[in-house]
Amino acid sequence: MSAVLNNQSVLAGRTALVTGASSGIGWESARLLAEQGATVLLHARTVEDGERAVDRLVHEAGLPSEQLHSYAADFTSLAEVAGLAEAVATAVPALDLLINNAAVMAPERCTLSADGNEVSFQVNFLAAHLLAKLLRAPLTAAGQARIVNVSSSLHRTASMNWNDPNRTKKYSRVAAYAQSQLALTMATGDMAPADSGITAVSVNPGLCDTALLPLYGRVGAPAAEGAAAVVRLCLPDFRLTPGAYYDGGDIAATAAAAQEERSQRRLAKLTDLLVTRA
Repeated sequence: MSAVLNNQSVLAGRTALVTGASSGIGWESARLLAEQGATVLLHARTVEDGERAVDRLVHEAGLPSEQLHSYAADFTSLAEVAGLAEAVATAVPALDLLINNAAVMAPERCTLSADGNEVSFQVNFLAAHLLAKLLRAPLTAAGQARIVNVSSSLHRTASMNWNDPNRTKKYSRVAAYAQSQLALTMATGDMAPADSGITAVSVNPGLCDTALLPLYGRVGAPAAEGAAAVVRLCLPDFRLTPGAYYDGGDIAATAAAAQEERSQRRLAKLTDLLVTRA
């Protein structure tokens, strides 16, 4: 993988949006993409976080500032997610890569966003769904665009609580987080409609030393290793299988629910309801 990622021009002329790019796998993914020649739009929760992330890439990684642009949006607000999409679509007529990496741990107690959704479900899944939908025009305009959803092996332990997606009646932070990752994996195919020219996949970046590590309770690999697994799927020479779930560079089995058409349709209806009511 490292040999492929040493090509400094393979992504020249391409533009990528990386969500949650202020630290961890997101920041390392932004670094690797820029090193391959891409123009990278870094999303962070605040303006200050975004500016710091760009500053680190310039001064620590030695990347040209003209390749890097920061955007701010707090994904606990779907209005801010929509604002991010509008800003990106205005600035970038063609978007080649969308990496939905932003994620948070579910809090110890059930916490709802201002939009009325459990916060990890909104930040980890609903925001990615909404971005993919609102950025469909620039993604389609790019031709052969790719959406890479950064998921987790924990999605295999999850179940969708259809009657209470916020899990207010029986809450567990691990179950809530796993549900958000199951939804993200399950909805990946829907993010790339037929004839759109977009290919969408999900990926498990592996257990990495990031802010999410306490959920797993083990020692993690450097975030750069997880980022390499993500960025590999962005390279033009890497042939993707639409809708697939990757683990360690290979297609892996998902939770059974992620492949059930009935569950996929049910999730699509639920997602539209939750996003529309915001």
